[in-house]
Amino acid sequence: QVQLVESGGGLVQTGGSLSLSCAASGRTFSTLGMGWFRQAPGKGREFVAAISWSGGSTAYADSVKGRFSISRENAKNMVYLQMNSLKPEDTAVYYCAADLNWIRGATMTLNEYDYWGQGTQVTVSS
Repeated sequence: QVQLVESGGGLVQTGGSLSLSCAASGRTFSTLGMGWFRQAPGKGREFVAAISWSGGSTAYADSVKGRFSISRENAKNMVYLQMNSLKPEDTAVYYCAADLNWIRGATMTLNEYDYWGQGTQVTVSS
């Protein structure tokens, strides 16, 4: 079992920044691939960013490349998502997810993640 708890969401103006955090527990964190996904009202859950167990490999959705950055601290069991130059279309509930298959690397595929957090709301006002 893996427990994931997101934090750091909130309301920000267009062009602003937010930093999301995800605290993991219940399994050796350094063996987990980690990802961030988001879901806007009326839409499906979509990939945002992913990072491999070592942090050596990352992947980003085209819509956030150059604006968002994913990182992790294995010693603290934490993964982060730094979001800059935010746009109204970034408004969504953001979810942290864990992939038990550490060999896979930074996967963008939703169904390959095994555990999910409860989500944190990010709202970008225009």
